[in-house]
Amino acid sequence: MRFPKEVRVYCPRCKAYTPHQVTTYKPGKRRTLAQGQRRYLRKQKGYGSKRKPEQKEFAKTTKKQVLKLKCNVCGYTLLKSLGRLRKLEIVEKV
Repeated sequence: MRFPKEVRVYCPRCKAYTPHQVTTYKPGKRRTLAQGQRRYLRKQKGYGSKRKPEQKEFAKTTKKQVLKLKCNVCGYTLLKSLGRLRKLEIVEKV
C-alpha cells in the first residue's frame, strides 16, 4: 500500500484538521529490568528444556502495520493502525 508522507487529519490537541507528518511505527528495545521480562527470564531458567516449545515455522505472511502521525502545528503524535499489509510504502505524493 502506498501512503503519502503528509496527510491532513484531526488533531485532538489543536481541535482542528491539521497537516501531519507520517512515519512507520517501530517498537523500542525491550527493557531487561521490566517485571514481565524478569519473570519470563526466571521461568526460562533451570535444568532441561524451555518452558514453552520454540516455534518452528511462522504461520502468518503479513504484519499489522501502524502509522505514527505527528502534527506539524503542535507536535502531538497519534498512532493509526492500518491492519494487515504485505508492504507499506510512504511516498511524496500519491
